[in-house]
Amino acid sequence: MGNLVRYEERITHLRSDERDESTGPDMKESLSKAQAARLMERLRAANAGVAERYPGDSERRRPIHTVYGGAHLFRAETPRKMGQVALRALRTYAPTFLDLAHAMELPGHEGLPRGEAEAARLRSVLSESAERAREEHPAAWLAETVYRRVEEKLTREPVEDFRIDFEDGFGNRPDAEEDAEAERCASEVARGLREGALPPFLGIRIKPLNEERKERAVRTLDRFVTHLCAETGGRLPEPFVVTLPKVTHPEHVAVLADLLEALEARLGLAPQSLRLELMVETPQSILDGEGRSPLPAFVTAARGRCVAAHFGVYDYTASLNITAAHQSMTHPACDFARHAMQVALAGTGLWLSDGATNVLPVAPHRARPLTEAQARENREAVHRAWRINAAHIRHSLRHAWYQGWDLHPAQLPVRYATVFAFFLEGFEAAAVRLRNFIEKAAQATLVGDVFDDAATGQALLNYFLLAVNCGAVTEAETARTGLTLEEIRTRSFYRILEGRRRAANASHPAT
Repeated sequence: MGNLVRYEERITHLRSDERDESTGPDMKESLSKAQAARLMERLRAANAGVAERYPGDSERRRPIHTVYGGAHLFRAETPRKMGQVALRALRTYAPTFLDLAHAMELPGHEGLPRGEAEAARLRSVLSESAERAREEHPAAWLAETVYRRVEEKLTREPVEDFRIDFEDGFGNRPDAEEDAEAERCASEVARGLREGALPPFLGIRIKPLNEERKERAVRTLDRFVTHLCAETGGRLPEPFVVTLPKVTHPEHVAVLADLLEALEARLGLAPQSLRLELMVETPQSILDGEGRSPLPAFVTAARGRCVAAHFGVYDYTASLNITAAHQSMTHPACDFARHAMQVALAGTGLWLSDGATNVLPVAPHRARPLTEAQARENREAVHRAWRINAAHIRHSLRHAWYQGWDLHPAQLPVRYATVFAFFLEGFEAAAVRLRNFIEKAAQATLVGDVFDDAATGQALLNYFLLAVNCGAVTEAETARTGLTLEEIRTRSFYRILEGRRRAANASHPAT
């Protein structure tokens, strides 16, 4: 009944406008200016509300993984040492790019030879002409390029995002011990800031704010941030996030937002300098008691502080009574939860992160020297874990989840190799599509058997920015798209076309 009354009120408004203003003798338009203005104002308010709630992807760089490590193990040099261990694992179990291609079953690996001599010969052929190698030996070119860029990444920036974990990776310990570890970890972060040893992204995961652990969670966060600011004079890693696990109610997020605001005020930090991210690990985070998604309410409760939502595969599947033997990254229940998260958070600008593969690439034989049989068993065990990990990462990437968790240094080569291969495989076709789209601007373009539209063009922009940021594609290679890197980083076709239009007008001013 209420909707009918409001409808009748709007009709009355429009009819009163008709009496207020005539459209004139030509009668080319039936609406009066007042009527049109009133309708436009309603649309302006609605559109502004949508734009505020769904601002789209951020222009900030995003990590492609998050490494979770127990707080008791964290040191300022931990990310660097993880890189050293990762490189050692790569060179031990995949000493050549052919070894890695076969171990991870990269595209086209079936047709590649094996052995160090063949790897050396192919490297010589590939080095003669990169363009010809890409066309004539695509599988070898892909494998060699991926291997080379993984080595470079593990040397330069082995960890993109690290989370100092006071939850599952730390466990339940006496209060005095957790207090001491919170302060010690803060001191290590302060040292990492001074020495430039921290990864680009850093944060801590506290315990959940459920009834059993809420006081411990708040106390750890308070001690960590207070001690860190005392040692650094109020300087924080940028960005710095607090991960909140097992969120089941908007009040969990609201209380954390209040706590972060209080810490900023007490410690003299800039507003919003402490950010948060959510962990979706329970069915109650996917559907509430009334059958609605609670995720938008969680984000609203964060009051602008929420930057990401991470999916916890194993807690989620356990809460559905899925037995351990069937708990997996690719379980259909996980795909349902991921899709629900994507739909609920699309356009909000939040980063989505998938979980971790819990099959670790750990060699069964440690004693030295190894027998030939033991060395073979070690290699087969690590390769088997790598293939599982690679399949899980590729599954995530196909579903547009470009970030995931890593738990062990030997998983890092697989993370980067899989992501780099994913972007490089489709690079040429994507570059042609993007270049054609830009050249024809708003006109639809048919390239091969794929029809491009504006939404596709926007997705291609995001594709190249992700590829460049993670190191899969070099800045020089983006020239194939017909765009500059600065244009790609705008993430906006409107701004790209406007910029080119202005440049064209400046070069050919109207006479």
